[in-house]
Amino acid sequence: MRVPPGARRVSAVLAASAALAMVSGCGHSKQHAVAPPSTTTTTVAPTTTTTPRPVALCPLTHTPAPGGKVPQRTALAVKVENLPQARPQYGLDMADIVFEEPVEGGITRFIAVYQCYGSSRIEPVRSARLVDADILQPLGKILFAYSGAITPVLDEIDSPTSLLEDVGADRAGSAYTVDFARVAPHNLETSTSALYRAAKALGYSIKSVPPPYFAYGRLPAGGKRVSAVHIDFPLDVTSWAWDAQTGRWLRSYSDTGPAVQGDNVVISAHNVVILHVVEYPTPYVEDVNGAHENQLVLTGSGPAWIFRNGEEFTGTWHRPSLGSPAVFKEADGRTITLTPGNTWEELVPDTSAVVVSGAGQSGGPPS
Repeated sequence: MRVPPGARRVSAVLAASAALAMVSGCGHSKQHAVAPPSTTTTTVAPTTTTTPRPVALCPLTHTPAPGGKVPQRTALAVKVENLPQARPQYGLDMADIVFEEPVEGGITRFIAVYQCYGSSRIEPVRSARLVDADILQPLGKILFAYSGAITPVLDEIDSPTSLLEDVGADRAGSAYTVDFARVAPHNLETSTSALYRAAKALGYSIKSVPPPYFAYGRLPAGGKRVSAVHIDFPLDVTSWAWDAQTGRWLRSYSDTGPAVQGDNVVISAHNVVILHVVEYPTPYVEDVNGAHENQLVLTGSGPAWIFRNGEEFTGTWHRPSLGSPAVFKEADGRTITLTPGNTWEELVPDTSAVVVSGAGQSGGPPS
């Protein structure tokens, strides 16, 4: 499995990462012509200036693209389960962005979005929800992988105006396999390569590079150094703890500890973005227990927390329409930017607490 720059892989023993910097220089030589007898002439080679070639950046992480070239392909979103029975997952560390959404019964589910890099194993794939289309709409046409959904959700995916290109298990079955070491329904797996092949076979256009979802920039002023943030989801407290050695936030759960994938990789993020949103039930029954599918209000504004570079920034999120991503503002109106790298966006019901620990003094000047 290829590891992206900026690095999403952190060992379960949390070994320190090492960064290598390469510095190259270029110059030019000066040649002197030999003058004929009785004359004195010196010829100096003209000075040339080499303009550095711009670095190609992945649109969803703002990190240098693999091999110096952004893959000319559509983004791919995969629904991944997050029940304790579904852990450990695979492939989340290779996603450019992961959205965590609350669903019925107090549980959460992930949308893992891939573009610059891929994963040879993504598991376990689970069902779609109505809110998925609202979350993903700013990315334009996007491949959407999932396993099953209730009728209103399928109608949304198949709508003529939908931006979701269906590569779900029912339509692109050849892209999925069963992990017989797991119990159904937590045992369906796929890969980015299999899903892109299936999309091509289905005749989808797969060469449209998505626009950026977040704004990136230098570390803003006004942040506070913190050690961790805890999200009080109904069934489990999810925590992100800052690890200075790796320069990432490490995920854990109150009931099971560190969020270690099946390949012994701790789930980590360069940015953790938390949005307080309004959650409300729809008329649609989601499961055999009679639980109704929920929806989220994702336009307008609300409280936001942005965690990057070991610091916390508080403010508000603003999203005027579903076609545009949210922007984050401090109280004085300044935009809160992210650091280049992968991002986890936590969509947290406004009834759930967000608790920060280890808060210290304000951070230093922008760097």
